[in-house]
Amino acid sequence: MSTFDEILPELTKIFYPFQEDITKMKPILVNRDLNGRVRLIVDEKWEGDKHQQIVLDEITSKIKEELGSHAYPAQQAVLFESDIDDFLKRESCFQLEGISDVFVIDRLAVESNWSRISSLTSSIPRTVFFSIKGGVGRSTALAATAWALAEQGKKVLVLDLDLESPGLSSALLPEDRRPFYGITDWLVEDLVNNGDAVFENMVAQSALSHNGEILVVPAHGANPGEYIAKLGRVWMPRVDTEGKRESWSDRLRLLLDDLEGRWQPDVTLIDSRAGIDEVASACITELSASTILLFAIDGDQTWSGYRVLFQHWRKTGVVRDIRERLQIVGAMIPEVGTEEYVEGLLERAWDLFSEELYDEVPAGKVSGEESFWSYDQFDGSAPHYPWAVKWHRSFAVLKSLHGRLKDIDNEMVRAIFGPLIAGVELSIETDGGFK
Repeated sequence: MSTFDEILPELTKIFYPFQEDITKMKPILVNRDLNGRVRLIVDEKWEGDKHQQIVLDEITSKIKEELGSHAYPAQQAVLFESDIDDFLKRESCFQLEGISDVFVIDRLAVESNWSRISSLTSSIPRTVFFSIKGGVGRSTALAATAWALAEQGKKVLVLDLDLESPGLSSALLPEDRRPFYGITDWLVEDLVNNGDAVFENMVAQSALSHNGEILVVPAHGANPGEYIAKLGRVWMPRVDTEGKRESWSDRLRLLLDDLEGRWQPDVTLIDSRAGIDEVASACITELSASTILLFAIDGDQTWSGYRVLFQHWRKTGVVRDIRERLQIVGAMIPEVGTEEYVEGLLERAWDLFSEELYDEVPAGKVSGEESFWSYDQFDGSAPHYPWAVKWHRSFAVLKSLHGRLKDIDNEMVRAIFGPLIAGVELSIETDGGFK
């Protein structure tokens, strides 16, 4: 009896002998529902075609035989669609590996979609700070980066999208400067077309910068109110008066566009939720981020987590749309055994990127040529080459960071976060973000 992980490989084997008929009927869609059961969707013009009906019966019989409980009964195994091409355009799908003209539609219980990669539509560079696991100093590094950019006279917009574990705003804003509302408030009010009621009161300016501006949009306002009740509603889609449906991530993208339009920052820094969940999915794939920082410590949990994510992008055919935006950040580099630790971190990052993201360069060719996206292991400009962030006891606790940044100088920040800040600066300049 097949299990969930065997569904797609088995389908590839089943479809392979029927490729000539598939080419005639293309496209064929495999609908994998919320319970993990599959059935086919084909153009209704084949419903009355005797030969193609025999082919479909053979395919679905084989699917039932091989997949067992993960397949529908014969009488429910095929759905006919009146306009299959239009249907395909409206759905998020990926090609079944090894079989042309067969596409998989995955129905998920949540609306996060790691395989829907947005294009770079924003004129303002957006950088996402992400980690597979928490406790790696990601939010602290973002706060220090925002401070350093603002010290150069830049206007920096900071979004705390770690909604289930908020705290970044406390690093950049004392209690008496926090705005009345936050991102969660807007997402809830937007469901009833009341977003304007909180929009102007969800951004506060940090007093840390003397040369530029740090504008902070917290997860919640100064008074969280019924935060848990609101948090349970932020993921809801919105249906407007004309019946148009917007997913929660669509709504979040519109909010970000409006915030940038209203405040006109030079750069936007986004603190993502750790882990592979709905918030992280939206931050990384759906907010048009030009730079995605992958915080890493040298441990199996980090590398196995990133490998799962990279393999998903490869399987769903979007790896080329996302890979050039990625950059490893070496988090919390220890004070003792630093050189050995960094060497190990680089080696593990190289193994991951070369196996999952980089193009395989044929013998006689050179990595970096136009047709190949690949880097040498020790190339300092490579996305797998870690931007180092040193561990330092004075920056180990986010709660005390506001006071620390208030009294610290640029030299100390650069000593701890220098490679990260320099990397972000370069990425912003490359994206034309510094005005």
